[in-house]
Amino acid sequence: MAARGIADYRKVLSNFKKSKVLVIGDLMLDEFIWGDVSRISPEAPVPVVWVKKESFMPGGASNVANNLRSLGADVRVVGVIGDDEHGAILKSELEQKGINTFGIVTDPSRPTILKTRVVAHHQQVVRIDKERKDRLSDAVIAKMVAHVKNIIRDVDAVIIEDYAKNVITPALLKQVLPLARRNNKIISVDPKEEHFKYYRNISVITPNNHEAERAVGFAITDDAALRKAGARLIEKLNCGIALITLGEHGMAVFRKNKPMKHIPTVAQDVFDVSGAGDTVIASYTLSLAAGADPIVAAHISNCAAGIVVGKVGIAVVSPDELMARIEEEEVFS
Repeated sequence: MAARGIADYRKVLSNFKKSKVLVIGDLMLDEFIWGDVSRISPEAPVPVVWVKKESFMPGGASNVANNLRSLGADVRVVGVIGDDEHGAILKSELEQKGINTFGIVTDPSRPTILKTRVVAHHQQVVRIDKERKDRLSDAVIAKMVAHVKNIIRDVDAVIIEDYAKNVITPALLKQVLPLARRNNKIISVDPKEEHFKYYRNISVITPNNHEAERAVGFAITDDAALRKAGARLIEKLNCGIALITLGEHGMAVFRKNKPMKHIPTVAQDVFDVSGAGDTVIASYTLSLAAGADPIVAAHISNCAAGIVVGKVGIAVVSPDELMARIEEEEVFS
């Protein structure tokens, strides 16, 4: 290990359980239908899936919360579910994992977002989305803001998880972000490109390369373009850190007036990239809250992402798995 020793990483991971994180965003329920395919349908050129089992997992912002909790953090969630069976299942799944759900608001006019994935022989066959992106009422927004006010002093970091489902809006952010700033909290955002203008003066933004391209208005075709894009994001948003994820090429960390740091991927096998971005923002923000500097945090989140893409379905990582992967890596700096 180069500039930092393994003890530094162990210390950060040991501090995970002392850290408290608030997740605000689009709550979803992921349904998995697992089965086998042995023939093609005579009705259409599609596979016939023989169902073996069904399961549910927290998705969207709920998956970020699940990743945080799996790593040992104290997690609170603020978001919206419908007054329906899927909302009840999602809330129950979160509570069973030890996640605080007092900040979840039930909106009878808006069904719980459901994403159903059919998986056969470790491959996703089809995904079916059920959702409605109606504007939230002022009353629902007021309830969400009230929950944030009640707990903001008790957390170390706030994650805004934006899936563009009309929960993360200017009406919400103009109240929530100043609250977090006034209380000196780490503010991390997993953005949608059409909302970048909302996210000025935050701590961390974590776009993928395609989102970053749309935000800066030019293609990222090489290292020079990547450096220019990162610098543009820092300047445009006046944020502390821009962490651009690059798929199989790892990730790049940008800070004001400092050189880009490229972190190569550590993924060994890639089965499913679903939820990898959720793992990145969860582990990166938690690492910062646990005392890591931005580069150590990037190495940790890169290892976490490398683990989850090697699993089928929406997955999480444990501290033991993460420490084992960190120990396998030879160079950190």
